[in-house]
Amino acid sequence: MPNQDEPAGLTDEELEVWAALATLIERLPTALDAQLQRDSGLTHFEHGVLFALDGAPERTLRMSTLAGYASCTLSRLSRAVTRLESKGWVRRVVDPGDGRFTLAVLTDAGHEQVEQSTPGHQALVRRVVFDALTAAQVRQLGAVSRRIAEAVSDTPVWTPSSRRPGR
Repeated sequence: MPNQDEPAGLTDEELEVWAALATLIERLPTALDAQLQRDSGLTHFEHGVLFALDGAPERTLRMSTLAGYASCTLSRLSRAVTRLESKGWVRRVVDPGDGRFTLAVLTDAGHEQVEQSTPGHQALVRRVVFDALTAAQVRQLGAVSRRIAEAVSDTPVWTPSSRRPGR
């Protein structure tokens, strides 16, 4: 007799859905990283950091805000920013409004890198995600992805509109 206090195992249908999602979780980041590394010398994570800075007012964000957008620790973000600084794409400055914070600033060379790397990245995303789905499935994917992300963390889900006010 099953223990009433233990959660039930996954149904056959749930296990099939989970297997598909788990496979996607493994394959998609690998494909994104491979394309960006090959074409731009960036990881997907680094491209995301540059992209977020590129859309921020004055191409500047507090490191803590950027870590929230990237869903990462400040330590992971700091290591990535160190790599981006070494390439001349980002610089760090003390926040003049509050010296307790550090700002990440996208340089002109970093902006050029975003402009160079984004078209190929978006082409891959279009090919492997959007071209594989109908318009209705795209809307469903957005809704389902947001629901799962919100179940995983209380941190608000990043959206392009939160990155680019007025757009």
